[in-house]
Amino acid sequence: MQMDVIDLRDFYGRPLGRVAQHHIARRVEQIWPDVQGLNLLGLGFATPYLAPFVGKAERAFGLMPARQGVMQWPADGKCLTGLVDERELPLPDESMDRVLLVHGLEASESKRGLLRQIWRVLAPGGRLLIVVPNRRGLWARREATPFGHGQPFSRSQITQLLRESMFSPSDWEVALFVPPFDWRPLLRSASAWERAGHMLWPRFSGVIMVEATKQIYAATPLPASRKMKSRVRAIAPLPAPAPARVVLPEDED
Repeated sequence: MQMDVIDLRDFYGRPLGRVAQHHIARRVEQIWPDVQGLNLLGLGFATPYLAPFVGKAERAFGLMPARQGVMQWPADGKCLTGLVDERELPLPDESMDRVLLVHGLEASESKRGLLRQIWRVLAPGGRLLIVVPNRRGLWARREATPFGHGQPFSRSQITQLLRESMFSPSDWEVALFVPPFDWRPLLRSASAWERAGHMLWPRFSGVIMVEATKQIYAATPLPASRKMKSRVRAIAPLPAPAPARVVLPEDED
C-alpha cells in the first residue's frame, strides 16, 4: 500500500521521522550549500527538506503528485505547495535550476516519464538531487517508514535510470544508519550510528542520495501530450500550382 500525504506528515511528526529528516537534510545542504538566486522545486514529499532554502533561493516551492495528495506548506503564511500530475508538470521548459525529488521516484508508476518531465523543466546544466531507499539497507525492509514502500534502488540501478533519462550522476551521498525503530534510547545515539556507518558500512545506508546534471547533447524531443495534440492541428502545405501553358503568337510575314 502506497503512503499518502497524511501518512508522510505523521511519520515526520514522530521521533523517528524527525531523526531521519535531520540527517538527510544535513546531507542535502552539504551537496547544495549555495542556492542564492536559483529557482528550486521540491517534488514528491520534499517539504521537510525545503525550509532551509526558503529565503535563500530566488524561489523555493513544492509540488506533490495527485496519487499522494497535497497539504499546505508552510503551516503559516503563503502556501508554497500544489497538486500536480507528475507526467505533465505545469511549469515552463527550462524554468528551474534545482529539483529535489524525495518520496517520489520509488513510488512513481512512470519513473522514466517523471524524469523526462524533470529534464524538461530544468535549465541547461540544471541539477537534480534524488533521495531513494537503498535496497541493501534495513530501512527498505521496514514498512513502518515511507522508505519501506515503493521500489528501493541500488547505486547501479539509479545510475542506469538516470543515464537513460539524459542525466549524468555527479555526486553521491548516503544517510540513515540508525535502525528504523521508534525506541528513544536508540534514537538518542543516531549521530553515532551515522558517523560509524559512513566509515564502516556505507553500502548499507537507509537511503542513497544522488545529484545528477541535465545533459543536452543528442537530445530527443519530448512527445507531445494528448492534450496538446488536441489543441494543435497540423496544416498540410498547399500543393504547388502546375505551371501555366503559354502560347506565343506566330510572327506575321
